[in-house]
Amino acid sequence: MTDTTTSAVRTVDAICDQFVEDYCALDPIAATYYGVAGHDDRLPDYSPAGYDARVDLVRRAVAAVEAATPVDDREAAARDSFLERHRLELEMEDAGISRCMVSVIDSAIHGMRQVFDLMPTEGEVALEAIDARLAAIPAAVQGYRVTLADEAARGRVSAAAQYAKVVEQVRGWTGETGESGDFFAGLVDRCAPTGELADRMREHARAATRAFADFGLFLSDELEPQGRDKEAVGREHYALTSRYFLGATVDLEETYAWGWQELKRLADDMAATADRIKPGATVAEAVAHLDADPARVVHGREAFRDWMQELADRTLADMADVHFDIPEPVRRIECMLAPTNDGGIYYTGPSEDFVRPGRMWWSVPDGIEDFYPWREVTTVFHEGVPGHHLQVAQTAYRSESLNRWQRLMCWVSGHGEGWALYAERLMDDLGYLADPADRLGMLDGQSFRAARVIVDIGMHLELEIPADNPFGFHPGETWTPELGREFLGEHSQIEPDVLDFEINRYLGWPGQAPSYKVGERIWLQARDDVRERQGDDFDLKAFHRAALDLGSLGLDPLRAALARL
Repeated sequence: MTDTTTSAVRTVDAICDQFVEDYCALDPIAATYYGVAGHDDRLPDYSPAGYDARVDLVRRAVAAVEAATPVDDREAAARDSFLERHRLELEMEDAGISRCMVSVIDSAIHGMRQVFDLMPTEGEVALEAIDARLAAIPAAVQGYRVTLADEAARGRVSAAAQYAKVVEQVRGWTGETGESGDFFAGLVDRCAPTGELADRMREHARAATRAFADFGLFLSDELEPQGRDKEAVGREHYALTSRYFLGATVDLEETYAWGWQELKRLADDMAATADRIKPGATVAEAVAHLDADPARVVHGREAFRDWMQELADRTLADMADVHFDIPEPVRRIECMLAPTNDGGIYYTGPSEDFVRPGRMWWSVPDGIEDFYPWREVTTVFHEGVPGHHLQVAQTAYRSESLNRWQRLMCWVSGHGEGWALYAERLMDDLGYLADPADRLGMLDGQSFRAARVIVDIGMHLELEIPADNPFGFHPGETWTPELGREFLGEHSQIEPDVLDFEINRYLGWPGQAPSYKVGERIWLQARDDVRERQGDDFDLKAFHRAALDLGSLGLDPLRAALARL
């Protein structure tokens, strides 16, 4: 990494900016996600040497930032954020967690597949980049296999059940199972190349498919037999990953107890809202009443995508210059159907130059063709505006106040997902969920996230279910994945296939699921602290602007930065 500590006045910013350049060179997939140009034709080195190089870069950057002196509060916040993120990253590496983790939501194999969703497909330059990246897949997959085998030899493995589930996903991507077909062959078909380039791309797509299929066999034949029998990771592992996803240290037992209280509050609110929809109805009866209403269903995936796009565009127009300062480039979002059927909804940020806009993605499981907008109005607010799109895209735009690392690379789940849940509640406060059906959809989502706090902490720490829990759910028993699945089903209106994916996601990504609701809790506490300090001078729009202008950061550094307002 280039030494900038003696040549720049804003030393912290200079180190962070250089780190972006150096890291993108070592991780071209990350560069594509961040929208940094010039790396789309390569893949990372996933061999042990490649991982070592990236970790060494982080260690040197942390040491340089530790030695730097901020020149003002803004740079102090940047320093705190950088050190919080990357010290935790190094702790995860030193604990033997990072390299061996294979889950249904996160691994190098997922990154290699998903990165193609973000690449442009028009023009010869774009197609040549896709072709080069396709050609690089067999070597990248082989390097990853070496790393996982090396980690397994040290006793560092994921749960056997996670390997098995990822094998199912890989078989879906290669067209062996499911409705999506061969992902790489389909990618080439969508690109519609011609001539010699078409022949090369198809050849490289076939090789990529073979590499993925072979990787699936490697997981099932070699790693799954070595995987952990128990999916629970235990307290020490969980405490570290919880800190990583939140950017804050929380009392896990207190948070577990709070989860029960919050879920009961939401259950009571849902019951009252159901009564508004159909007097005397239970929540289940109100849901059945709504789902039976032909005016509240959208048929077909493309029609549902169009509905999401219209609502996202309308909300953006309503929010801009009224409730939020929204820069012009941020006033564009695309709603997309993902080219896979894994399940899940997610957001990807814009490219650095905003040529690629922020996007809301919906990965629809096989067989689902009917959609119920009342359930998803709040999802559009969560993923779009004032949720992730406003937060992420506005951060990317603030080059005058945030260094490049803050704008492009920093993402803390508790900060981001907590803001998105905060945004859902804010939209209720602003009257955008006046229809009790839409409000029930929001409460259902909030209830689901509160239940996840209980289930995630309970399953991984193998806690006892309180004997006096307000729902009479298996009192005194110890949490298991089966009980977690049952509990989530009782506290959400989610399709069974999606719920199955969700429980597998929590088991493979310990600490991430609670970051939504716990993050919202900390955002609300931080706002209330500022309101109390400022008294009559408190202005909500100004608070939002000041908070979002900090960029993404851990929730402990967020509270420290907001304390300086």
